[in-house]
Amino acid sequence: MSLVKTDLRGGVMTITLADEEHRNALGRQLTAELVTALDVADQDPEVRVVVLTNSGTVFCAGANLSERSAPDPSSTPVSAIDPRALFGRFRHSPKPYVGRIAGHCVAGGMGLAAALDISVAVDHAKFGFTEVRVGVAPAMISVVCLPKLRLADAQAAFLRGNRFSADDAVRMGLINSAVPADRLDAEIDAIVVDLLAGGPNAIAAAKQLIAVVPTMSEDAAFRWTADFSASLFASDEARAGMSAYLEKRPAPWIPLK
Repeated sequence: MSLVKTDLRGGVMTITLADEEHRNALGRQLTAELVTALDVADQDPEVRVVVLTNSGTVFCAGANLSERSAPDPSSTPVSAIDPRALFGRFRHSPKPYVGRIAGHCVAGGMGLAAALDISVAVDHAKFGFTEVRVGVAPAMISVVCLPKLRLADAQAAFLRGNRFSADDAVRMGLINSAVPADRLDAEIDAIVVDLLAGGPNAIAAAKQLIAVVPTMSEDAAFRWTADFSASLFASDEARAGMSAYLEKRPAPWIPLK
């Protein structure tokens, strides 16, 4: 039975973690199926936006401890999966990824929530870097979580291993917003509408700016972005978008209602 469900409608692929029995833990099968679904989303030209969500009351409980407590947990396929294929891929994908976090989110699930481009959670969800409570540390997910956290917040959350509210996760910068459960779909729909209103190449370019500019010196960044901006303005997509704006009609990439 598949543990990851996918659905593609109107350019939006919804990927649902559906292993409620194991609280959507990142076990061998679920992780492999999730990486495969993400590969499909990245490679399918029909996919404009990806929404990652969950069934059940838990978005993701992190590692599958039953598998990890095996005599040789390092030999399991989940350990062999390149973390860049999961946590690291979103930053480098040209497509926008939205987290619809409809449940609790701890440990490795925190890495997914923080790595996505935009994440919205139900306000009753609990979050936490709980790894120290089972004798490990949030190692791989620190790569995507630490850039979003103040040092003081990271120290308290990583060392205490306590659970905290969705509002605290917003305050800490791990997710974008927390809303009541009955508003979650409306919030996600509004974000998706905004993302579909942007040109696909422009969305990819905006994501590239976010990934590249902070790694540069100021002088290098201005030189690179000047050339990058010129190439964007000269593109077919920009010409079509500017013409549509001046003629007061929808851009050609906006889905028809």
